[in-house]
Amino acid sequence: MELRTDTVVAALEMAESSERNDDEPVDVVDYESLPLTVSLGTQMTAGAVAGILEHTVMYPVDSVKTRMQSLYPDPKAQYRSVYEALRRIVRTEGVWRPLRGMNITILGAGPAHALYFACYEKMKWTLSDIIKHGGNSHTANGIAGSMATVLHDAVMNPAEVVKTRMQMYNSPYKGVWDCIRTVRRTEGLAAFYRSYTTQLTMNIPFQALHFITYEFMQEQLNPRRQYQPQTHIISGALAGAWRSRHHPLDVCKTLLNTQENVALNSAHVSGHLSGMANAFRTVYQLGGVQAYFKGAQARIIYQMPSTAIAWSVYEFFKYFLTKHNLEKSDGSSS
Repeated sequence: MELRTDTVVAALEMAESSERNDDEPVDVVDYESLPLTVSLGTQMTAGAVAGILEHTVMYPVDSVKTRMQSLYPDPKAQYRSVYEALRRIVRTEGVWRPLRGMNITILGAGPAHALYFACYEKMKWTLSDIIKHGGNSHTANGIAGSMATVLHDAVMNPAEVVKTRMQMYNSPYKGVWDCIRTVRRTEGLAAFYRSYTTQLTMNIPFQALHFITYEFMQEQLNPRRQYQPQTHIISGALAGAWRSRHHPLDVCKTLLNTQENVALNSAHVSGHLSGMANAFRTVYQLGGVQAYFKGAQARIIYQMPSTAIAWSVYEFFKYFLTKHNLEKSDGSSS
């Protein structure tokens, strides 16, 4: 049988043909489904790179979103649009200010997304075998996505706390490590997980729909599951559109992460605010229903491109690393 090393699909053809006669036709199978071709290390490496690029490319927009969600913003930090916010931040605070806190995001996003994608892939195929005997199961995709989210957020939540505090206008922290030390000393280690339940409440339903949508779109646009960049971008963007529906919880999460002093003092909150229900009531008390949608414009602009970036980068590196490993093994055997 001829081995085509220029496509990852060739690896699957070899795996399939090992149990066939040489004169039998070979079907093209989903290259993701073979653990020998897409190893755990490949999935984790591709996931880590995807997570880092997802968060860094769109980071300035995320910084604006955090500021726009402030319940009691400084008059100098009140913005009408994302473009105006970025322009004013760069002009008055410096060109690097929209990137403040990116380093802790990179440190968190790499391992968090490595575990996230690896857990999803493993659970997707395990549950699909149980539910649909190896076929694509949307139920399995949703459950696997939810399980991966619990793991991802457990790793990412402390980085989110530090990131949002660094992004705020007039942030009192000199740098990331100063922020970590100060929060630990004044609020305790629990402060890094104060928003964890809110994060899960927001992310688990979204991630279930996100993975179901991505896999469904791949079935429609790329049924042979080959590496096709345009289908991964489109599927990822459409899958990311769900996230804007959970914006009120994102506002509550930001308040729990930042512990915005002026806002909490105005709401007569003594000590530190904790708990999703308390955050929900405080947001309403300070700004009414409209407060739940502060920063929605920035979040909508951020979400679809960032998810498209994550999936397209993940699929590319999974394809590239698998192809590289295949060529390497082919070279060593010849």
